[in-house]
Amino acid sequence: MTSADTAPSPRHDYDLLVIGSGPGGQKAAIAAAKLGRRVAVVERRGMVGGVCTQTGTIPSKTLREAVLYLTGYAMRGLYGESYRVKQDITVQDLLARTHFVIGREVEVIRAQLQRNRVDLLSGAARFLDEHAVEVLGERRGEHQTVTADKIIVATGTRPARPPAVEFDDRRVVDSDGILAMEAIPASMVVVGAGVIGIEYASMFAALGTRVTVVERRPQMLDFCDTEVVESLKFHLRDLAVTFRFGEEVASVGVSERGTVTTLVSGKKIAAETVMYSAGRQGVTDELAVEKAGLEVDARGRLTVDEHYRTSLGHIYAVGDVIGFPALAATSMEQGRQAAYHAFGEPVGNTSAVAPYGIYTIPEVSYCGATETELTEQAIPYEVGIARYRELARGQIVGDDYGMLKLLVSPDNHALLGVHVFGTSATELVHIGQAIMGCGGTVDYLVDAVLNYPTLSEAYKVAALDATNKIRALRAM
Repeated sequence: MTSADTAPSPRHDYDLLVIGSGPGGQKAAIAAAKLGRRVAVVERRGMVGGVCTQTGTIPSKTLREAVLYLTGYAMRGLYGESYRVKQDITVQDLLARTHFVIGREVEVIRAQLQRNRVDLLSGAARFLDEHAVEVLGERRGEHQTVTADKIIVATGTRPARPPAVEFDDRRVVDSDGILAMEAIPASMVVVGAGVIGIEYASMFAALGTRVTVVERRPQMLDFCDTEVVESLKFHLRDLAVTFRFGEEVASVGVSERGTVTTLVSGKKIAAETVMYSAGRQGVTDELAVEKAGLEVDARGRLTVDEHYRTSLGHIYAVGDVIGFPALAATSMEQGRQAAYHAFGEPVGNTSAVAPYGIYTIPEVSYCGATETELTEQAIPYEVGIARYRELARGQIVGDDYGMLKLLVSPDNHALLGVHVFGTSATELVHIGQAIMGCGGTVDYLVDAVLNYPTLSEAYKVAALDATNKIRALRAM
């Protein structure tokens, strides 16, 4: 990249225009502002923070915490299966904290943008050409046209709605509609066993809803460790979740009494509510990307290179709108890296050890390779396992099912993968991620002194397990 590529153009209103204020857009805008660039963010009225803050990550994870607390799920290992903090849980109980957290997050985002002198333009964005964007406000007089030297598209996604299904947002809903439910259903069909579908399935199952998951693929979460997924399925079945793998929905009938989901195989499932979580669609349909010379795929997503550039070198795209992994954490880093690249700022890349967090009940998180991937690549490895029930902290918190698995190279003791299932999995994974990112080995964990009693001790137990196995093999 030459200095001419990075120098701002005086012909444009802004050096960088970011379309979307979700995790990727927000971090991109602030990163560019820290570099002294003139930056603006375009976002629809009432959607500051994007889908992540308004209907996605923040509300769903807050809802999960409310479920865990009010149902007493986390304490059942100590006080028995009948333990509950509140007997009759209502939707209002669950959403009270959610609305508060959303409001606070919006305030934080607005303050961060203002503190960094980033202009927030309210309205829907639409390309006029490769450097000009029209911002359509709610009223005619609020329309304006702005130009920018660089543009980052961070519009996110929305739940995909199959055309053959009639969504009434009461009996048949998508993952966004869950947050507007009037009552907790006694029974529910979840269509799609991806991350969002399984997260909501576990939440409602913990509330006592009879959940049936329908998935056309033969397995769920096939990118995760097989042993962890089997453990998750076991615990969900223990919460009375029924799985229908290898099945597709033919139709959904709706009446005042509920719904009947008919599968292609002929099976019929009666339930109060059907929630579709069968993929997501990029929010690009109103963006008029063709006027900028760009194209989207059938799912409304933009294709980018390793620097998050589209086919036009000055237009970038980050976050869910570019597809997998479509996580808030990775979107943030993509936004930062795109902004740095756009203005010639060097940036490191540790995406190879980026963690994946799945907020099911119980949690799942991992970074690095899975056993399946290492086997397919013919990379030798040894497994070290620690089970929460063997840890004092595991007994204290009442988690006798959690586990931590380390995949270790027998040659140089490098950590190849870290997989955690159970309480605080999405927190614990960062210890392994840090060691992997710094090129550390399992030997550090063997020698480390960790606080007692903690769940973090699982790392030392698993490290000793793996190194003892490697030592035994070498002795033969």
